Amino acid sequence: MSDSLWRDERAIEGLPIRLVIALVVGVACLSVMMSTISGIETLQVTEVDVQPHPEVTTPGEREVAVTVVDPEGAPVSGATVVAKSGTATLDSVATAETGAAGNATLSLSPSLGANQQEGTVVFDVKPPASSSYRDSRSNTDLLVVRG
Repeated sequence: MSDSLWRDERAIEGLPIRLVIALVVGVACLSVMMSTISGIETLQVTEVDVQPHPEVTTPGEREVAVTVVDPEGAPVSGATVVAKSGTATLDSVATAETGAAGNATLSLSPSLGANQQEGTVVFDVKPPASSSYRDSRSNTDLLVVRG
């Protein structure tokens, strides 16, 4: 019985065509998957940053304008900007929402410690809910220097 299996060559006859069919089906599936993946650009997330104006200020009551921008420098409207103490101290957290030009104005009163010559105010951004923006990296800080 084992000799008859070794002499039987019929099983090899269909093998090359089955391999060709498997290869064609595999390439077709890969093509469909690649076109699907390339069409998912709407799920792409874009990082935002804050540009404070001025970038350097002195302690005391100040109006600071901030612009929220995407990586290409385009303004982001409808984002909420949150200013909070970094190494410089704020009395409280300040928030503002950006307008159509991506600008917001915050009333800040940063202060420095007795022997502290400089410090920072940090900004966080809550992007618009219906957008693909994200704020996961640190943003540009406001530098506060004793004048």
